Amino acid sequence: MKKLYKTYIASLTLILAASLLSVSTFAANDLWSVANTIIVDVYNGIAGVSTVLAGCMSAVAVIGAKLSNNQHKVDQAWDWLKRIWIAWAIINGIGAFIAYIVPLFDGLATLTPSASAT
Repeated sequence: MKKLYKTYIASLTLILAASLLSVSTFAANDLWSVANTIIVDVYNGIAGVSTVLAGCMSAVAVIGAKLSNNQHKVDQAWDWLKRIWIAWAIINGIGAFIAYIVPLFDGLATLTPSASAT
């Protein structure tokens, strides 16, 4: 009887702990708005990191160009500087393009029939 009582208390304690430690979740948004939020967050992270890296690498390229005494290395540093800023412009241009294009497609992906179709 004593073993059954300990088993009963242990199981109730386990059930209570499981109910207290479990997290209730409720769907606040649909799949597309959650996906859009994730994409925007990831892109903002990428754009932020690319801006910082472009600034740092530009500083390295300019310092390398100014401190070098070899014309070939100076030309290579300026070429790298051009490549860095072209890549940065492309990465940020993608975000600007998407920010401009997405509002143009609002309401087009709906399943509601139009009034003229009926």
